[in-house]
Amino acid sequence: MSESKVPSWAAAFPSPRSTAPLIARELVLSDLSSPSLLTIDVRRTDYEGGTIRGSLNLPAHSFYMNRGVLYDLCRRAGVKQVAFYCGSSNGRGPRCSAWFADYIAEKGDEQIQSLTLAGGIKGWVKGGERFTSEMDGYEPEYWKQFEQDQAQAGCQ
Repeated sequence: MSESKVPSWAAAFPSPRSTAPLIARELVLSDLSSPSLLTIDVRRTDYEGGTIRGSLNLPAHSFYMNRGVLYDLCRRAGVKQVAFYCGSSNGRGPRCSAWFADYIAEKGDEQIQSLTLAGGIKGWVKGGERFTSEMDGYEPEYWKQFEQDQAQAGCQ
């Protein structure tokens, strides 16, 4: 997302100073049961079709005000990596992970890392059954609409 196209909800908050690194879905899958990894789903109105098992839903629209609470919880729980995602991880996910990276840097903490799940939840689902079996509330019918979008995009 270019900064010239800041969504209206995000305009009320400071622009992130950091860019959080991407984490591949395969790495998240391998660490999904680890207490040192926390996944955060920042979708709000499009929170449909399922979510990665164990994810917290903290909508992007209210995340900025809650990043300190998340940080405190992560410190207390021993979480070392926090992976944010939205639909495609092109807007809300990277913005929230950057805000969290900024907050971690302000605290001088080198123990917690903020990350963005590459491809978002759509990329997770595209990974197939190995990934969808690790989702809560997975609805195969919901995801078919995106398969059609991909097929049409490939024809253009």
